[in-house]
Amino acid sequence: MAFSLAHQVGTLRGTPMVMVETGSAARADPHSAPVSVWKPQAVDRRFRIQIGAGQAEIETAPAACPGGSTALLGLSAVCDSPVVPEVAQLPEAEVREHLGGGGAVKGVPVFVMMPLDTVRPGGGLNRRKAMNASLMALKNAGVEGVMVDVWWGMVEKERPGEYDWRGYDEFMEMASRIGLKVQAVMSFHQCGGNVGDSVTIPLPDWVLEEMEKDPDLAYTDQWGRRNPEYLSLGCDALPVLKGRSPVQCYADFMRAFRHRFSHLIGSTIIEIQVGMGPAGELRYPSYPESDGTWKFPGIGAFQCYDKYMLNNLKTAAEAAGKTEWGHGGPSDAGGYNNWPEDTAFFRHDGGWNGAYGEFFLSWYSQMLLDHGERIVSSATSVFDSTGVKISVKVAGIHWHYATRSHAPELTAGYYNTRYRDGYLPIARMLGRHGAVFNFTCVEMRDGEQPGEAACQPEELVRQVAAAAREAGVELAGENALPRYDETAHEQIVKAAAGDSEKMAAFTYLRMGPDLFQQDNWRRFVAFVKTMAEGRGGSADHCREMVEREAQLSVHATVPLGQEAAAALTCA
Repeated sequence: MAFSLAHQVGTLRGTPMVMVETGSAARADPHSAPVSVWKPQAVDRRFRIQIGAGQAEIETAPAACPGGSTALLGLSAVCDSPVVPEVAQLPEAEVREHLGGGGAVKGVPVFVMMPLDTVRPGGGLNRRKAMNASLMALKNAGVEGVMVDVWWGMVEKERPGEYDWRGYDEFMEMASRIGLKVQAVMSFHQCGGNVGDSVTIPLPDWVLEEMEKDPDLAYTDQWGRRNPEYLSLGCDALPVLKGRSPVQCYADFMRAFRHRFSHLIGSTIIEIQVGMGPAGELRYPSYPESDGTWKFPGIGAFQCYDKYMLNNLKTAAEAAGKTEWGHGGPSDAGGYNNWPEDTAFFRHDGGWNGAYGEFFLSWYSQMLLDHGERIVSSATSVFDSTGVKISVKVAGIHWHYATRSHAPELTAGYYNTRYRDGYLPIARMLGRHGAVFNFTCVEMRDGEQPGEAACQPEELVRQVAAAAREAGVELAGENALPRYDETAHEQIVKAAAGDSEKMAAFTYLRMGPDLFQQDNWRRFVAFVKTMAEGRGGSADHCREMVEREAQLSVHATVPLGQEAAAALTCA
């Protein structure tokens, strides 16, 4: 799920210059290890932090803010009497570990999602200096890497087969220089219309032209509402896009990406997450927020009324000897904002559990599985032997989970009910291709949700983890909504550790000004440290030690984050 990003890093500023000082020698080094010196051009006050047995020092100064405060990143009093952690007593190797220069992560590596508008239309990196400072801060906090959307509607915008990678070139090189790994999302969907979206990036112009000529290329509900977020999977293999099928277009895009970034794939770019639906998730657009169509905790609506889906449904019904079932989805399934018990189909003893319900839901979910298999197969073929992982994101639809029918999951294409596991088939499909199962809502607790909505995110995460385990696929996680509190962090740590197997990675939503707020940043750094330590981290280190380690990391990132903080305060 997306997060409001229009305001996120618009006022950040940073510097691409990093200075390293050891003894009396100083040198400029953009590839510097995390024990580094950052010097803004205007420096009025300086202090030194003594590092390790070698007595190397970090020299830094706060950026002045006329008439303002620097109460971010622990800088509320930094101009006059900064609080310096006692790091001189620690071995240099340990200090380097706190600063992001340690060895392999024992626990679960943490990645951070970048703003949706990291790259601007027409090429170029948005807020370049702020991006550099922010990435340096993340690296020094111990973050493994970042996740960035590579927008189909931006790169192949004007004409088919013509790719503009400007902006992404710059971003990938910046991440490589700083030493961050990259999870690149092949975003074949529209940005805008989902939870928290504030940036609008439509599908490519030439794709929209074809959709205007043939509106059935868009997902359609029973009332004729078209959804332009993502091309209907009903036309996956048909040459409806100027002689190419959608799956061919996706494969060509990924092939062009591999060619463009071949020098970074497998080293800096270590994962390709393949978008398969709205918000990049393998699902139907059954709960669109645009224009108030859907509101939480509505059950959503089936998306099978474009001519391509209906033709397939008709064929399936004829094969089953039930031609009367081939005219559309259930007519008694209610609307987007109904609750299960409002409808004859989804209520506890409803049609979902009858012969017709089993036929329709099996067909509807299998169409989604086949769509996923086509695209993940293309992705694994394109990136074969490159050393990157392929991952697929599945939505965490936790509302009405405690009911028998699990209606919102059914409309999204997950045939998961009280009597049927809808996530094991997805896990097995991904397992056939060695792909990672990426799941959301990892931060949520059952008790935080409205009781009347029958939400059970914790049980849902456990079910998905069990399915991944049985299918032998790696599980990764994300938080569905922005959270900066310790309660959410603790829940993520618990879920990431797993009952028997830890997650392959966790991606944190999302980089922006809120993350760099003083208290949020301290909690985040402590969270990253705890995740890196692994399952035994809490037992092996007393709380005081964990907090002390977090303080070290926080202060180590101050030289790289303070100018961004000052910019936010002065804005």
